[in-house]
Amino acid sequence: MFESDQERLINLFMARGLIDREHLEAAEKSGSQSIHQALIELGLLTKDQVYEALGDEFGVAYIDLENFMIDEEQISLIPEELSRKYRVVPVFSIEGSLGLAMADPRNVEAIDQVSHRTGMNVDPYLAAEEDILKVIDRRFRHLGSVEEMIEDLEVTRLREEEDEIPQLKDLSDEAPITRLVNLILAQAVRDGASDVHIEPDEKLLRIRFRIDGVLYEVPSPPKRLKAAITSRIKVMSNLNIAETRKPQDGHIRIRVEGNDIDVRVSILPTVFGENVVLRILNPQSIAIGLEELGFDPRNLEKFRDIIFRPNGILLNTGPTGSGKTTTLYAALQTVNSMEKNIITVEDPVEYRLRLIRQVQVNPRAGVTFANGLRSILRQDPDIIMIGEIRDVETAEIAVQAALTGHYVFSTLHTNDAAGAIPRLIHMGVEPFLVASALEGIMAQRLARRICPQCRENYQPEPLLLENLGLDPDPEIRFWQGTGCEHCRGTGYKGRVAVMELIPMSPDIRRLALAKAPGNEIKEQARSEGAVFMEEDALDKVLAGVTTVEEMSRITGIKADIGRPEPAEPIEAAEPALAPAAFEEPPAEDRPVLADKDVEAYQEKITHWLSK
Repeated sequence: MFESDQERLINLFMARGLIDREHLEAAEKSGSQSIHQALIELGLLTKDQVYEALGDEFGVAYIDLENFMIDEEQISLIPEELSRKYRVVPVFSIEGSLGLAMADPRNVEAIDQVSHRTGMNVDPYLAAEEDILKVIDRRFRHLGSVEEMIEDLEVTRLREEEDEIPQLKDLSDEAPITRLVNLILAQAVRDGASDVHIEPDEKLLRIRFRIDGVLYEVPSPPKRLKAAITSRIKVMSNLNIAETRKPQDGHIRIRVEGNDIDVRVSILPTVFGENVVLRILNPQSIAIGLEELGFDPRNLEKFRDIIFRPNGILLNTGPTGSGKTTTLYAALQTVNSMEKNIITVEDPVEYRLRLIRQVQVNPRAGVTFANGLRSILRQDPDIIMIGEIRDVETAEIAVQAALTGHYVFSTLHTNDAAGAIPRLIHMGVEPFLVASALEGIMAQRLARRICPQCRENYQPEPLLLENLGLDPDPEIRFWQGTGCEHCRGTGYKGRVAVMELIPMSPDIRRLALAKAPGNEIKEQARSEGAVFMEEDALDKVLAGVTTVEEMSRITGIKADIGRPEPAEPIEAAEPALAPAAFEEPPAEDRPVLADKDVEAYQEKITHWLSK
C-alpha cells in the first residue's frame, strides 16, 4: 500500500522518535517489501504503533480489525470484487454514514465507488491491508471451494466415452467444468503461484501449484474429468481440441480481483494423457522497485550507479527461475522516462511495461535475438534489453551496440558473476571488446523468506557457526518458521533475491583482456569490496530474512547442523476458492457470441451459482 512513500514513512517514524538510524538500517537490510512491514517483522515496532502513527499522519483513526467485531451484513454492503480491488471493508453504519476500513484512506476513487454503491456517506478509517484481506476471505470464501466443486462434479452425470471429440467439447462447455477451471486459476493467482501443473497419472489426476519455487499438491478432481478439463483449457486458449498427439502452446487472458492476468499454456502428450502446465504472469508480482528485490545496501548503491551510465552492457547471470528478468525489469522501470527510448527483444514477452516497446522472438517469422537486435538498432534506442545472449552473433551485436552509444541489459547462463567474462570470450567475442563494453556483471538466486507469522529464533551450534566463519558467540541467533496456516505449514512465505555484483574496474578490464579465469576475476573483485552471494546469503540469515538451510541450498556451504528438531508438521487447511474473484476476460479479448448464446450462457452460470 505505502511502498511508494518510503521516504515519507521513514521521516514520519523518525520524527516521532519511533526508530533511529540503526533501526532503519536493520529494516532496509531485511529485504521486506515496505519499511513499515520490515519494522513490524523485526519486532522494532508493534503494528499498533505503526498504524496509529500513519492514521495521525493521514488525519483518520486506526481500527485494529483483529479485535473488532463486524456484522456480516455490513461487509455484504459492497461486493467482494470491489472490496478486494480497493482493499476496503465496511465495518459499521450510523444514520446514513458508513465507516469504511481502508488500506489507503487517501484513495478518493475507492471512497466515491463505495459511496455510489451504497448510497451512503463514507467515513474512512485506516486498517492493515492483511487484516482487511482476512476479513474479506472469512466472509466470501465460503461461497465456493475446490472440495465442494469436486463433490458437485462427482454427482454430475458425465459420459465415459472420453475419446469422442464432439463430446469433449460439450463437456468443456458445461458450467461445472468451466467453474472448476476458473476456480483453480483464481486460487493459483491468490496463492501467489507461478505455475499450475495438471498431471494425468495412471490412477488419478493430480493438480499442483508451484509457490515460492516449490510444488504443492491441491485437491484434485476425478481422473475421468481430465479430458474435459484439458478441453476447457484448450477452448480458453484457442487451441485445437481435436489434437491430442502433438504438443501445443497457447495463451489465456483472465481477470482476477480486478487485475488482468496473462497465462501461458503448454500442453504435452504423455503416456497417461495430456499434461498441462499453466505459467501465471501476474503484473502485480513484477511491479516492484529495486529496494524490494533484496539488494545488499552496498550492492544497491553500485547497481544504481551502473544502470544510469550512458552506454555499455549490464549482464545478469544465473540459472532459469532465479529472477534475472524480474531484476532487469525493475532496473528498466527505474531508468525509464519520457526522455528515453527503451526497446526489448524477449522470448517470450512475459510482462508488459509502460513506455517500453517489447518485441517477441518468433523464429518462424525470422525474428531471432540477433535479427531482432539488428532491427532495434534502426529504431533509435537509448536502452536495449535482450532477453538472453545465447550465441556469439547476438553477443557481438550487443557489444557493438554498447560501443556505439547504447546501453544494453541482458542475461547469460553462468554459475556466478565472474564466470560471465570467460563465458563471453569462450563464445567467440574478442577479449578487448568484452573489456571495453562491459560495465557490470551480477549473479543471483532466489531464497525463500521465513514466514513472518510463525518465525522464531534459536541458538545455532558452535560448530555450525565455525563452518560459516563466525565466532561461536552465544548471542547469535538464527531464525526459522514453525509452520502455520499463513504459509501452508511450510515455514516460508515469499522469496528474496541473493545477489553478487561486480562493477568493471580498470584492473578487472585488464584481467578480461588477458583472458584470466573466473577465480582470478572474483578475487580481484573481492579485493575491491565486492559482496558475493555467500556473504549476502549469510547477512540475510543473520537478519532473520531466510534460513541457514536456504543459504546452504543456494551457496553449497555445509549447514546441516545447529537447527533444533522441527515440531510436528502443521496440517495446513486447504484454501477455499472464491468464484466471485474470477471474471471472464474483457469482451474485446474473447470471441463474440450471438446475443441469445450470451443470454443462455449467463442463465446457465446463474443457475449453477444459485445451487
